[in-house]
Amino acid sequence: MTFDLILFYIFGAILLGAALAMISVRNPVHAALFLVLAFFAAAAIWLLAEAEFLAIVLVLVYVGAVMVLFLFVVMMLDINLARLREGFAELLPAGLVVAAAMATVLTLVITRFIVMDVPERAGADYANTEALGAILYTEYVYPFEIAAVILLVAIIAAIALTMRRRPDTKYIDPARQIRVRRQDRVRLVSMPSSPEVSEKDRSE
Repeated sequence: MTFDLILFYIFGAILLGAALAMISVRNPVHAALFLVLAFFAAAAIWLLAEAEFLAIVLVLVYVGAVMVLFLFVVMMLDINLARLREGFAELLPAGLVVAAAMATVLTLVITRFIVMDVPERAGADYANTEALGAILYTEYVYPFEIAAVILLVAIIAAIALTMRRRPDTKYIDPARQIRVRRQDRVRLVSMPSSPEVSEKDRSE
């Protein structure tokens, strides 16, 4: 057993353990942290497969941006966990079917029933970033452009939903705050004096 294979089994066990812990813990913050650990283990496996670019992108994009944003949202929002678990029993059969299908495929791959072609080991001068760019912009250029258009439409839709004016929400207009004057906020009211107070009340 080589050292690379030992590292693969170690990171694979970490990945499986983190994934199981992510779906089994009750605290959403802990689940997000376990997902970050799963991403790091997957990035290490990508490094063992000589896919350095994909491993760096996985860490920078998902761990460094998406999961940090998700953690901030989870910690700032008051999530009703009881409401989230309401549809668990209804979706459990579909989840079990998907899990069984994935476990069957993994078992067939591990037992070598499904044989996959092992790529040749690249040389020292091989750059997977250059190879990925060459394939992406030649053979898969149209799917790449379609995916870019779909992402652009999603960004525009998210901005449009955020920028729409909703009367039920409270918001602050900084321009109106800057233009405020003392006369607009403070008003002197001339009120008649109170009736005559007795000497007893004055002494008190």
